[in-house]
Amino acid sequence: MARGWVYLVAVLDWRSRRVLAHRVSITMEADFCVEALREATARWGAPEIVNTDQGSQFSSAEFIAEVQRIGAHQSMDGRGCWRDNVFVERLWRSVKYEDVYLKGYDGVSAARFHLAAYFDFYNARRPHQSHDGRTPDMVYFATLPTMKEAA
Repeated sequence: MARGWVYLVAVLDWRSRRVLAHRVSITMEADFCVEALREATARWGAPEIVNTDQGSQFSSAEFIAEVQRIGAHQSMDGRGCWRDNVFVERLWRSVKYEDVYLKGYDGVSAARFHLAAYFDFYNARRPHQSHDGRTPDMVYFATLPTMKEAA
């Protein structure tokens, strides 16, 4: 932001790179991470695995309890192993260079507004080279019938 910091969490479908939910917070408490996971689960179903880095918000009792409540397994990346979480790291780079650095948000409300708009763009209109020019929405929604048949 122009002044200060906000923290961003995103729940990302690894296969399609679709952002299923996100939250912005002014603190590193676990509550905004739990809220994002709850939203993603309520809208799109519970994942088999929840992969995170080793941040304190993800190792908190509140977050671990939520992962267990939804029936998922928690996987944490190795310390200092950015490659374990490369899809999220690529997302952060895109967010920063395609939105945050260009707009320099004036405050938390502006950050929330612009990030929500960016993720709508990212999911629905931003083509991905790794998906042969298809968007995350195209890939995600094309796999839903297959995923439901397997369940």
